Amino acid sequence: MTKFGLMLLVATFVCGLVNAQEVTMPTTPSVTRKDLLTAMVDSEKAIVKVEIKEVTMGPKQKAPLHLHPCPTVGVITEGTISFQIEGEPVQHLKAGDAFYEPANVRVAKFDNHGDAPAKFVVVYLLGKDEHEIIRILPK
Repeated sequence: MTKFGLMLLVATFVCGLVNAQEVTMPTTPSVTRKDLLTAMVDSEKAIVKVEIKEVTMGPKQKAPLHLHPCPTVGVITEGTISFQIEGEPVQHLKAGDAFYEPANVRVAKFDNHGDAPAKFVVVYLLGKDEHEIIRILPK
């Protein structure tokens, strides 16, 4: 076998090996980030504890008038929610939408108007010695 033939054989083998490795090696999916919400928390607030809860609301369930003594942020994971901070326009949130409820602000609506359950994950930003996460208010 000539020197050229040997080099061609080696090159073919190496290319086949590289291609085989490329086929069998798992690919790493790309990472993407999507902005959902930017919320400005009171600069005087010292957050020392974070509680994260998943909440499920039944079909057509309405939340009572309430407030949170601590700031909360969340994201809808299933269904749709009508959300309204008192005095502001109603927002219609769907899966993937984020929301922010400032501390001690009355939440006039957080209602599931759908025929299926709605789920959301909410994050409570608690300060030192804070334990209360929701306060139901009289109308």
